[in-house]
Amino acid sequence: MNSNIEQLYYIAQKSSKTIIGLMSGTSLDGLDIALCHCEGNGLNTTVNLQLFTTLPYAQKFKLEVKSIFSNRHADLEKVCILNEWIAEEHAKMILATLADWNISPNNIDIIASHGQTIYHAPKRLHQLEGFNNATLQIGDGDHLAVKTGIITISDFRQKHIAAGGEGAPLAAYGDYFLFSKKNENRIMLNIGGIANFTYLPGNLEVQQVFCTDTGPGNTLMDAYIQQHFPGKYFDEHANVAIKGKIQATLLNALKNHPFFKSAFPKTIGPELFNLHYLQQSINASGTPHYTHEDIMATLNKFSAEAIAEAIVQATSGEKKYTIYSSGGGMHNPLLMHHLKTLLPNTTFKNTQALNINPDAKEAVLFAVLGNECISGKGLALGNGQPAITMGKISFPN
Repeated sequence: MNSNIEQLYYIAQKSSKTIIGLMSGTSLDGLDIALCHCEGNGLNTTVNLQLFTTLPYAQKFKLEVKSIFSNRHADLEKVCILNEWIAEEHAKMILATLADWNISPNNIDIIASHGQTIYHAPKRLHQLEGFNNATLQIGDGDHLAVKTGIITISDFRQKHIAAGGEGAPLAAYGDYFLFSKKNENRIMLNIGGIANFTYLPGNLEVQQVFCTDTGPGNTLMDAYIQQHFPGKYFDEHANVAIKGKIQATLLNALKNHPFFKSAFPKTIGPELFNLHYLQQSINASGTPHYTHEDIMATLNKFSAEAIAEAIVQATSGEKKYTIYSSGGGMHNPLLMHHLKTLLPNTTFKNTQALNINPDAKEAVLFAVLGNECISGKGLALGNGQPAITMGKISFPN
């Protein structure tokens, strides 16, 4: 037997595994590194988050990724080069973090890496005859494995598409395993660049579980800030948006897209919700000149209404439920204020109440998916989510 496969077989049978979960989102703020102890699999999964950090990306990293991100006309050579380079940069960050934590790479069973999304193309968006859903994450798993010496699982989204999904969001699988609770309807809301949520019914009926994108979370707000406020990457504490006035005609134009009327589950990305989309909405509103503050106030409310209206639709507007939030958007006080106003009978918490650092949650979920890749059996969720395990396995030698 190949020694790598023998080692993987041994790891897969361990009752407890030490797994590093990696998440690098479209906001490009940094690499989330979560050191997790995972026990069991499927519904018997338990996770103990041991250590967590976010290593900020250098300016060069951000600029390189932005040169190809969500760009239909990206330089193909640059895509090829960055696929390797990003993995090598991530490997350096992992090894430096392990050194800081005084942990040997030999003590890590596997790395589970999300990679860096550069383009997400569900069929609903590209609408090209004869072509299906597609997505692309770079930061090659083989390079991660070789540079760190740790078995690496990556490229999770491709199996989801191959089995009939849209490649996103994937949170439903980990959310169901970790956070379902009898007699409490839960919404696991993650507000990243794109906002998504998983609905977990209190009756624990797996066929009622589903996960969907709702539309923009931070992506439009971040892009606007970066364009008009040099040196800033996001609207810290909503300082800009709070000074503005919500423009109803612009808000209505922003919400006037078929995506918001399409059925759940659905996915989308900055390929649609970008500065070009904003400019089209400004033109459609009939008012060509708004202040920066008014635009940010309106974009903030746009994200909130898209989230709230999707949750109301998904829950039929009747059931009592608790929202557990995570992701960068949960730190935006104005966005959270709008959500609480739009969903007045809802209990709001964050995942710290469930013993998971909300900033670490996405990285933890990929650790769970990595665990499932080698030890799980696949679980069919509701709304046609495929019964699969996900991830491609790369060996260090």
